[in-house]
This record gives sequence, structure tokens and C-alpha cells, in this order.
Amino acid sequence: QVQLVESGGGLVQPGGSLRLSCAISEIFSIYAMGWYRQAPGKARELVAAITSGGSLNYADSVKGRFTFSRDNAKNTLSLQINSLKPEDTAVYYCNVREDSDPPYDYWGQGTQVTVSS
Repeated sequence: QVQLVESGGGLVQPGGSLRLSCAISEIFSIYAMGWYRQAPGKARELVAAITSGGSLNYADSVKGRFTFSRDNAKNTLSLQINSLKPEDTAVYYCNVREDSDPPYDYWGQGTQVTVSS
């Protein structure tokens, strides 16, 4: 059973920075991996994700401010978040999509990011 554990969330002032991390218990046949977020009263949305082919995509709202990275040796994902805005407030989730038929999504428990003065 694959387990994903996020860390690094917190309360930060507008303009501040955070670094989120996701530890993945095992790596297997993966189609994609990345970060999503869900704000109160809103649907979960893609923040950044990379496919097994190396295609990296960011949501338009975070381009230039968020940076996705992966450490294959440590089986971790990271998300560097800069220039935070109040609208970035959400629970951030780590995701791994298994390359199976049909594809299966694994999710972490989420980490809260709150941007407020």
C-alpha cells in the first residue's frame, strides 16, 4: 500500500514563502505525480504535476511563484511556494497516479497553508 505523507504547511503572511514536502513510501509504475489544493467551498484543483514522460505543468495562477521538484533518491516531492497570496490559502495534497488500467490515484492526508496578515 503506497503512503504519501505531506509536511511543511503553516500560517504565513502575504508575500511570504513555504516549502512543502511529500514522502512517498514506494515508487512503482507511475503515470504522474504532483500537488493539488482545495480551498474552503471549492473543488480540488491542480497546482503542479509531472508525468512519467517528464511533462511538467503548473496552474496559471501559480506560474512564476511555485516550483515543483522531485528527489528520486529520497522518494520525495517538494513544492516551493513564494510570493504567497491570501487566495493561496488551501489544504495542499500530494498525489501519485498509478499507471494502471484504470489509473489509480493515491493521496496524502493534506497539509494546511494559510496566508493571512
